[in-house]
Amino acid sequence: MPHWLMKSEPEELSIHDLQRLGHARWDGVRNYQARNFVRSMAVGDLFFFYHSSCPEPGIAGVGRIIASAYPDPTALDPQSHYYDAKASADKNPWSALDVEFVEAFPRVIALGQLRDLPGLSELPLVKKGSRLSVMPVSASEWATIQAV
Repeated sequence: MPHWLMKSEPEELSIHDLQRLGHARWDGVRNYQARNFVRSMAVGDLFFFYHSSCPEPGIAGVGRIIASAYPDPTALDPQSHYYDAKASADKNPWSALDVEFVEAFPRVIALGQLRDLPGLSELPLVKKGSRLSVMPVSASEWATIQAV
């Protein structure tokens, strides 16, 4: 089963929000490579929930994909921060999917700590200049992070 890492700003959706809600729509991905990763996810896949653009960026927990990708409705909503004027009901290039809460870690695994872990040097998250909001995580990288 593939594993993933997905970033969210805690103000938008945090691991604790997902815990409280139980499930939520993951939307707003506006990078084509990240969107393609979203489209390749399958029901049951697990992902690390990464808090970004916050005082303590890092992995905050684990979620699970519960519905395959579908057209992202925020692209069509002029009131949404993720509105795309070029998108239409017939031609929406963006995708969303549904996720559920699995686990919140007792403490966030900070980006600096992740950079220091052996075996994560190929993880796009720790590479300089990588800003993808969705990325694959290999089985060995998943195990390394889970062991922290």
